[in-house]
This record gives sequence, structure tokens and C-alpha cells, in this order.
Amino acid sequence: MDISKLDKNMLNKEPEKNLTWYDAANLSIEGRGWNDTESPYYRLPSRAADTVPPPVWTLSKCPAGISIRFSTNSTSLAVRWTGVSAMSHMTATGVSGVDLYVRHENMWRWLAVGRPRYELNETAMFEDLPEVKRDFMLYLPLYNSVHKVELGIPSSFKIEPLQAVVKKPIVFYGTSITQGGCASRPGMCYTSILGRWLDVPVINLGFSGNGKMDAGIMDLLCELDPSIYVLDCLPNMNESLILERMENGIRKLHSARPEAHIALVENILYCDSFLKKARMEHCISVNRMLTSIHEKLSKERMKNLHYIKDTGFIGNDGESTVDGAHLTDLGYMRFSEQLIGPLKNILLQAGIDNK
Repeated sequence: MDISKLDKNMLNKEPEKNLTWYDAANLSIEGRGWNDTESPYYRLPSRAADTVPPPVWTLSKCPAGISIRFSTNSTSLAVRWTGVSAMSHMTATGVSGVDLYVRHENMWRWLAVGRPRYELNETAMFEDLPEVKRDFMLYLPLYNSVHKVELGIPSSFKIEPLQAVVKKPIVFYGTSITQGGCASRPGMCYTSILGRWLDVPVINLGFSGNGKMDAGIMDLLCELDPSIYVLDCLPNMNESLILERMENGIRKLHSARPEAHIALVENILYCDSFLKKARMEHCISVNRMLTSIHEKLSKERMKNLHYIKDTGFIGNDGESTVDGAHLTDLGYMRFSEQLIGPLKNILLQAGIDNK
């Protein structure tokens, strides 16, 4: 059934004719930690192919958290990008779509989503706006790699790169929850929500099923110079991996970047764990181990180490996930609301202004 025949609001808007198309790679790209990447929209440098596990390398080609920032006075905007896929429990707009925000009254507001239909997608994001220069941010897909992104505007208008935010980024390293599973659109991943709320650059290094603090990825993290490393890896780690890697990984980051703050995030309490004993025991066990590591390092007076405890990260009503673990938009909003306070406090300690 073609629902667009029954509901015109479900139609994808076709772009105007005779637009001038601009390669987004020539605009401002935010959310990338390295410049030596095979594609402008890959998250790890080319050399990482030989040093990180193969699944991590594959997932690094998904541009989760990467956004295109630009300004234009155009009354209309179209976007052209590659790729289309979906999952059984995650929408195509989250997996493969693009998500447009505009700065309005000094805050980022959602404006439009690009819905993927073909291997080469082309859609109008807005039309008939007043001719005013505005700042925009276009988030790229969470789980589908893109090879090219283009922005189309009428030739009488201008499009320019948006000046980069001159602040150290927050680096989020974690699992599918960090990568964005299962947000309905790219801007609803918690790393992107927090980036907008705090008005700081964020680098999303979430790798679905593979946030395991492997030595190769920890070495790469040490190359970055963030204000905060947020480590949200427990959902992918068991007790033996935590014993083997967690403390050593924290020490490695601290040694490489002693001025950077490190925030340890507890495992969310899975929505179905109230009846599933093994799930509950896992959450309790790994969180206790993380607490123990934090206490040990704190007693050693490790600087700039923080602990973010689950005091209801995603609520207690069971309505925040699609499958008990992967977050819906509601779950991502709740998670972000729980993280923003601790992160604001850490930024203040780091001497970084935020909202």
C-alpha cells in the first residue's frame, strides 16, 4: 500500500528545478575527530583499518554524530545524499536519513528530516521561507555510510560554511546506544541532543555491539584533545572484559591527556530487567565493578575523574526502549536530561562556558 496516496502529508517533497548544487564536504563538518579519513564522513582515520577490530572499522564508516554546518539566505533548500536501508526495529529516517536544524532565537530548533527512498535520495527540506540569512546544521545518517552529500539552492542565493565552534569537544565512546540505536532520526541521538543543549562540539564514537575498550581504539582516543571523555561502554562489556580493560583504559587516557576530564557512565537499567533475573544481575554486577574502579582511582587522587550514576537514566515506566535496551526518542530525551547536569558541572570545572 502506498500511504502517500491516502495521506498527502506522507509525500516526499520534490526539489525545485534548476537548483545550484553545492558539495557539503566544502562546508563546515563537525563531529569528526580526524582529518586523515578515507571519506569526509568516516569517523576514524584511514590507518585505523589495521589497528581496530574489523567490526569497529566497518561501523566507523557510518557518520553517526557528524553534521554539516552552513549559513544561507535561501528561501528554499534541497538535499541530495546516498544510501537507503532500515532495520526491523529502527526507522529508515534514523538509519539512513538526514536531519535539519536551524538556529532560531539563539537555540537549535528542528526544521525538517530527509526521508531516504533510493540509493540516491533527493528531497526538498523547506520552501518559501522569508529571505533571511540563517544558520543551519544537517545531521548525517546514524547507521548508513554516505559517499556524497549535496545542498541545492536557487542560484540567486548564497550558501557559506558556518564558522566552527572554538571549544574543545566532548568525546563520547560507547555502544549502539551511543551510536544512535534506535533513534527515529539522527538529531535524536543523545550525543547530538547534548551537543545542542550545551552548545559544544561532540564526537560520537559509538560502535554498535563493539564498545569494548579495545587497545586499538583506546590508542586512537588518546590522540584527541577533548574537554571530556565520556565512557559509556558497559552495555557491551562483561565482568572479564571490565577486569581486563576498564582500569587500564582509563589510566591510558589519563596519562595521555591529564587535563581532560573522564566521565564514567553506569549501565542503564534495562526496561525488562524487573522480571529477567540475568539482565538485572548483569546491570548490578557491571555497575558495582565500575564503582569499585572509580573508588580505587579516586583514592589514588587521579585528577578529573567523574562518575555518573544511574538514578533513573531512562525512567522507570518501561516506555523508553524498543527492545528493553535500545532507546526510543523518549529514552534519548530522558537519558540526555540525566546527563546534562553532570556534564555542565564538569565543563564548569574545565573552565568552558556553556548554556
